[in-house]
Amino acid sequence: MFARLRLLTCIGALAFVSAHPSVAPAQDAKLPPPTLVQPPAPNAVAATVNGQPVLELAVYRGLLRESPSNRDAARKEVLNFLIDNMLVDQYLAQLKIQVDAKEIEERLKQIKEEAKKGGEDFDKLLKRLILTEDDLKRELHGALRWDKFVVQQGNDKVLKDMFDKNKNMFDGSQVHARHILIPAADATPEQAKAKLAEWRKKIDEEVNAALAKLPPNTDKLARETERVKELLKSFSAVAAKESGCPSKERGGDVGWFPRVGSMVEPFARTAFALQPYQISEPVATEFGQHLILAVEFKPGKADVKFEDVRLFVLEIYGDRLREAIIAQYKPRSKIVVNEATAAGKK
Repeated sequence: MFARLRLLTCIGALAFVSAHPSVAPAQDAKLPPPTLVQPPAPNAVAATVNGQPVLELAVYRGLLRESPSNRDAARKEVLNFLIDNMLVDQYLAQLKIQVDAKEIEERLKQIKEEAKKGGEDFDKLLKRLILTEDDLKRELHGALRWDKFVVQQGNDKVLKDMFDKNKNMFDGSQVHARHILIPAADATPEQAKAKLAEWRKKIDEEVNAALAKLPPNTDKLARETERVKELLKSFSAVAAKESGCPSKERGGDVGWFPRVGSMVEPFARTAFALQPYQISEPVATEFGQHLILAVEFKPGKADVKFEDVRLFVLEIYGDRLREAIIAQYKPRSKIVVNEATAAGKK
């Protein structure tokens, strides 16, 4: 996963496919022509991580596939990802994990072949992305080094243990949920939690008021049916009015999603821990604070075997390993974001 995301920010889906031959090419494998007004200066620095620069050009490349209207919002995410990449690179550099030059050349050859198959002129593609072959080799070095580290750490015993303790990550289980979001930029965590608690109280009161109107002899099934109906109605109304997520247009409905791969971990973990038609406590993610309502649960295959999903388990293990490294080292690192560059100033 890390190699995939890293290379996507560098040269697009072609690089990912070349680094991972078992994965089919994405439908949008060809990058659209860049439409940014003009590229940044070659030496413009977007941020520094422990004194090492993250160049504005790297951010520019990561935004090439974004629509112009979404670039301001996407910029922060791309920059954060590049900062995290550098933290991981710095950590791995200390471990002195070696990557043979021959391995890099082999992957580079694969990328060139994939570009040719896709009808791309490799040199023109690099030029369009303001990317040199040396730049790409550095990214390949980092991706290959990470892959080696994950394989070293994720032996079969470790992976089998992760599989046994988290079956619903790998058996195809899905949950259908709604949520209400207060974006991180709109309130402090304390303010957001207080507001979400207020909205949850309102929802509970409306549901209880509807149940109080039922005849005293209403059976349990009928009461539960009414509770579910009113809960969905009230939660959806609050989401439509108050949520800071585009899903507000659907009453906060985010549809069905698996345990991993679609939602950020705190959101997915909480949603899967809920019973149907149960509301969570406030949940913090990188996007802000959420109230989550589980709607339905769809169980996965009961007979899924570790051997059949080992590569997927390794991928998820790598994601968790990366998150742990960043969580440990980011608070202790000196990270400086160039606000002038971020605002588009030269």
